[in-house]
Amino acid sequence: MIIQRGQEIDLQIEDYAFGGRGIAKIQTERGTFIVFVDNAFPGQLVRAKIQTLRKTFAEAKLIEIIQRAPLEKISDFQEISGGPYIYVPIEIQNNYKKESTLSTFKRLSGIDHCLEKFDGFIASPAIYHYRNKMEYSFSSIEHDLINNWELDDAFALGFKRRGTWWKVESLNKASGLFDEQWENKLNKIRNYLQQTGLPAWHPPKKHGYFRHIVVRKSFLQDQLLVNLVTSNEGNDQFDVLAFAKFLEQLHPGRIAGLWHTINDNVADRAKIENGHSKLIFGSPFIEEELSGLKFQISMESFFQTNPACAELLYKKALDYLFEAPFEKGDIAMDLFCGTGTIAQLMSKRNPDVKIIGVDIVDKAISDAKENASTNQMKNVEFYAADVGKFLKEYPDFQGKIKGLMLDPPRAGIAPKTLQKVIGLQAQSIVYISCNPSTQARDAQTLVNAGYHLEKLALVDQFPHTGHIESIAKFKKT
Repeated sequence: MIIQRGQEIDLQIEDYAFGGRGIAKIQTERGTFIVFVDNAFPGQLVRAKIQTLRKTFAEAKLIEIIQRAPLEKISDFQEISGGPYIYVPIEIQNNYKKESTLSTFKRLSGIDHCLEKFDGFIASPAIYHYRNKMEYSFSSIEHDLINNWELDDAFALGFKRRGTWWKVESLNKASGLFDEQWENKLNKIRNYLQQTGLPAWHPPKKHGYFRHIVVRKSFLQDQLLVNLVTSNEGNDQFDVLAFAKFLEQLHPGRIAGLWHTINDNVADRAKIENGHSKLIFGSPFIEEELSGLKFQISMESFFQTNPACAELLYKKALDYLFEAPFEKGDIAMDLFCGTGTIAQLMSKRNPDVKIIGVDIVDKAISDAKENASTNQMKNVEFYAADVGKFLKEYPDFQGKIKGLMLDPPRAGIAPKTLQKVIGLQAQSIVYISCNPSTQARDAQTLVNAGYHLEKLALVDQFPHTGHIESIAKFKKT
């Protein structure tokens, strides 16, 4: 078999690799050729498109599942591209995630004893309807799930068809990931907006009116904050107040507020900063509680997507950080602190310790300060700065940090910044990662700099996906 880039090919998935990649094996004259297929699962027969090609392996995008794996159990949930393993029993998902992540961490970190340091797998308390945010797309190009064909001049509202950016599969029932009541009624919202006569966005032609609906949920209040994103094309024909009334009648007592964002940017993103937003009615934010602390969450605030599981993640991280006793006046840092959730929990756990939180995003630090004030946290300070530059501008912290919490983005920590972090000479470092492969790379650097891996735990914050988070504790030797 000759394999070429861009080729569509049917593959039998035999194994599972870290990050939610199915493994297919093709026997050739030169030996076994491996194809990694995103979001595929062992036992499935799939059609995939080759994206990258190397001598001994290829990487491919999943197009469709031709035949289900024998272990899959079909439920009433509608499968979406963002939840590819919705029909795989959760125990099997967790086992594959654990084994593939530990194997990858050992290989990339070069720490032979890391498996001996494994401190447990934390499963999500809720495996369905656990998300507190979801983004839905409109498109005038729809992929019909029943007939498996493309419809032009349509009005679709749901999620992008896997492997495409221009067509949408309408969500007709709950996906199992977000609020069940909201998603079971989403087709009523689609019908209402379609009857206005205004068109859905046409991604290739970059025109149309309806673009996105973004929804945030408060589990504490059982309320929803909604943002309707449209273009300005035909805006004078849309009665947004009537739509607001319709939403309130559809979800009585549950709509905390409705935003309307007008976004004429041709880029297909729903972010509020890409347009002009107006609060139509209700509150501009919702409120959530996490480990006894209250947080105000606006449409653009960063907040943990699975708060119930985040509580377990943070508890484990704080247990690691404060395992050794801290004394009054000791300093602990939370780098890449975002909206300051971890920093405030550090402050609550040990009010005698001075907590420093640093993040480059001004809005995140602004939210952090406001939330800290709401929660009456007196011993925490927040700085809006690049972490690397902050450590350079405040050299007085060097040698004075007893404990350090790291929670960097998926790409990990930039090498120069990591060297500055090491230069702080913190006695212990707790590293939270949403991408254990980059954490493993950074772990090797920490070990080479005189730190010892003490513990490693895994946390499944995103059931039915390939994502997994990890917590590693390093102690200075």
